[in-house]
Amino acid sequence: MEGTDGGGTGIEVTGHAQRTAWGERSVPGVERVRPGLWSVPVPMGGPLRWVNAYVLELAGGGLGLVDTGWDADDSWAALCAGLTALGGDVSDVRGVLVTHLHLDHVGLAARVRAASGAWVAMHPADAAGIASFTSRRPEEMVETEVAFLVSLGAPPEDARADAGTAEERAGLLRVARPDRLLEHGDLADLPGWSLRAVHTPGHTEGHLCFADEAGGLFFSGDHVLPRISPNISTHAGGAADPLRDYLGALGAVAGQEAEEVLPGHEWRFRGMAARAGELRAHHEHRLAELLAAVREHPGSTPWELAAHLTWSRPWPQYERRMRIFAVTETDAHLRLLASRGLVTGDGAAVPIWTAAHLR
Repeated sequence: MEGTDGGGTGIEVTGHAQRTAWGERSVPGVERVRPGLWSVPVPMGGPLRWVNAYVLELAGGGLGLVDTGWDADDSWAALCAGLTALGGDVSDVRGVLVTHLHLDHVGLAARVRAASGAWVAMHPADAAGIASFTSRRPEEMVETEVAFLVSLGAPPEDARADAGTAEERAGLLRVARPDRLLEHGDLADLPGWSLRAVHTPGHTEGHLCFADEAGGLFFSGDHVLPRISPNISTHAGGAADPLRDYLGALGAVAGQEAEEVLPGHEWRFRGMAARAGELRAHHEHRLAELLAAVREHPGSTPWELAAHLTWSRPWPQYERRMRIFAVTETDAHLRLLASRGLVTGDGAAVPIWTAAHLR
């Protein structure tokens, strides 16, 4: 999730304890959001620090979860302790709604299912993504990513260094494949709640938000966050124009009449339309910056162009996963510029990009 854009100026913070913890570089406590609804922060590594797992009390007994957290022992301990703090237990979980396939959201779903027998549900596109990487050897995953980075202009030695090792991919084989699939418009099977799935592709192809039709809540996953813009990237075998998909989905949720937005990271807020507008403006600014870079450096690859953009730290400090995110995000923006007729690629195995000559 590269690219803080100074967002949040048009929104109202409602998760004050979350926002305070963020400023203090700590992790907030378990918080009762509404009757029968709690936010449980699950710690994770990296700058985001924690994932918001949401716990819902179900009619007739039991609990539902929206997202679970990273698959690590300390994350698991935090999730279990959070459930205990609100008077429950992991064995009480009946169902898990997964907003998307990234490991900080789906990572603990397999442990929750093993401990409780709960079903796990997600969109078919992300279910297919999980089936793809859990059915491949870690070595194959690495080689696929190396080849993709090389196709974006990475020197082979840098691509291999950034992609990491097969041992680092071994944990992907433990990710839970879903028991249930949810398409756009489907109601989740959580008794006492009316959570309707909203397909919001872009951050992943099968990203889902969940609209609480009765309570006016909107569980936004990583699609709309209060401060940062989610990473929109290309990947091997992925969507042809993920940024176009994202902006379209952003427009679709901007009109949601949400009394409160419950995101996967950071803090709860009001002002969906305002935040969606800020995110759109951020990407339009980014597109303009990239187009200027293409004009200044014609015949460049995505790998080369990424070095000419503004990031949260100096480009030479980027490596490994951070550099992959930056380059693949650059590629996603190039693809949208191309679909708008503003840049052209030469169609080579490692394409180079130039600005289109418009009449």
